[in-house]
Amino acid sequence: MSAPTFIIFSIILFQLLFASQPSHRILTSAANGSWQLLQKSIGVSAMHMQLLRNDHVIMFDRTDFGPSSLPLPNGKCRNDPNDTALKVDCTAHSVEYDVLANKFRALMVQTDVWCSSGSVTPDGNLVQTGGFNDGERRVRVFNPCTTCDWQEIPNGLAVKRWYATNHRLPDGRQIVVGGRGQFNYEFVPKDIISNKINLPFLSETNDKGIENNLYPFVFLNVDGNLFIFANNRAILFDYVNNKVVKTYPTIPGGDPRSYPSTGSAVLLPLKLKAPAIQAEVLVCGGAPKGSYVQALKNKFIQALNTCARMTITDPIPQWVMETMPVARVMGDMILLPNGNVLLINGAGSGSAGWELGRDPVLSPLLYRPYNQIGKRFETQTPTTIPRMYHSTAALLRDGRVLVGGSNPHAFYNFTGVLFPTELSLEAFSPAYLDAGFNNLRPTIVAPKSMSTIRYRKKATVQVVTTGDVAENLVSVTMVAPPFNTHSFSQNQRLLVLGNDKVTALGNSRYKIEFTTPASGNLAPSGFYLLFVVHQDIPSQAIWVKLF
Repeated sequence: MSAPTFIIFSIILFQLLFASQPSHRILTSAANGSWQLLQKSIGVSAMHMQLLRNDHVIMFDRTDFGPSSLPLPNGKCRNDPNDTALKVDCTAHSVEYDVLANKFRALMVQTDVWCSSGSVTPDGNLVQTGGFNDGERRVRVFNPCTTCDWQEIPNGLAVKRWYATNHRLPDGRQIVVGGRGQFNYEFVPKDIISNKINLPFLSETNDKGIENNLYPFVFLNVDGNLFIFANNRAILFDYVNNKVVKTYPTIPGGDPRSYPSTGSAVLLPLKLKAPAIQAEVLVCGGAPKGSYVQALKNKFIQALNTCARMTITDPIPQWVMETMPVARVMGDMILLPNGNVLLINGAGSGSAGWELGRDPVLSPLLYRPYNQIGKRFETQTPTTIPRMYHSTAALLRDGRVLVGGSNPHAFYNFTGVLFPTELSLEAFSPAYLDAGFNNLRPTIVAPKSMSTIRYRKKATVQVVTTGDVAENLVSVTMVAPPFNTHSFSQNQRLLVLGNDKVTALGNSRYKIEFTTPASGNLAPSGFYLLFVVHQDIPSQAIWVKLF
């Protein structure tokens, strides 16, 4: 290779390995939120997404897509004789995105991470479990640091896990629930219980030949038991004693909400100052019965336009139905720091699966859970990029929502298809980030980010705000950043701590006293985003470690 050619090649390689600066292309006004294109291409389609404590986001797709558009650094190649696409692959299938610098770097996964699951440990490491082919029993760990890469643990799982769900537990372990052909659960790490444990509920909710119970919606209830939803119904499960504590009613209408009839779900914000803490689950969207089979025949049925909401702590719980302004399948539900819910991504008809979705839903919805029924949904500013099957979304520390992914094809496909493989990253800025609210917006000045807080303690945070402060409308909230894939954010949790007292310190500075969560049943130990919300306008967050 001649010297000029080598120089040109080096420049191109450098540009591929490190991202360009942000384009700052605002698509629309901020009245109902705004969009910004962050990267035209990160080289990898973001099928899975997790924000870490260093404000970096880990994303990955699958190894058997064939070559990606991002080379591995320093001539590194992945040698995998079991891979179904490439035995030797010198391109990346995972990236680390630096939110603050708007840059990314290539990471290397050795085995297939396709349709896997994960969660963050109490010390802030990402633990990812399962996948496909030679990755189906692997456990992979990513430790946040500037030069770190994936570490893999062979046979870290008791059984194959593909399309499973993880949740962090009060004792620091993760429970891994279900997966294709797995009507059971297990724990990671396997230092206490090393075997799978049968869970008949998963076989009972399996629709033969269709499934409709993959990536079950799992939430830690305030009593320490697990709420597990699959297909169209749920149980409250005592995982310590392997016992079903309660069986919840089927959602009215009986339509499925789990993969491939993919809806989404959130545990609504937990108000910790309430005399009795209630837990509510909201399930939105999905596909009517038969949609998956019909989509295989190129008949695309309109998605579900309903949400079902239930207080799971009630003695006699019942689903309450609500109607969305638009039908949606494969949508994501993201808890915002002020307690509202953002519904984003997805399609208006069809189901999850290769080539099975149609009618992209470009407009997010804002759901205000404390408004009256009929006044809870607000349509937001649309994007211009369809985010279909295999799209992702994650809340960032500055209050934006990062959006990526969309690949409804068995391989990377950029031409001659309805919805090309999408490699871009966008950010949606909810209306609370509009500059018109800057006089209300608190800025946290103490403590510093990465501080520690302990359970059941009095704590303080100091903020500066330029406008007048309505003390009764100031609240501290904490968000557990989730692992997002396939329209469900695993381990997502928002705690409303409120305030015990607000004291003016002078020079627009205020001290806010609050009480930390009482136990790991309310908030498993680990890293959280701590926000101060004033009149529905959140500050940027700081990272805190709860233990």
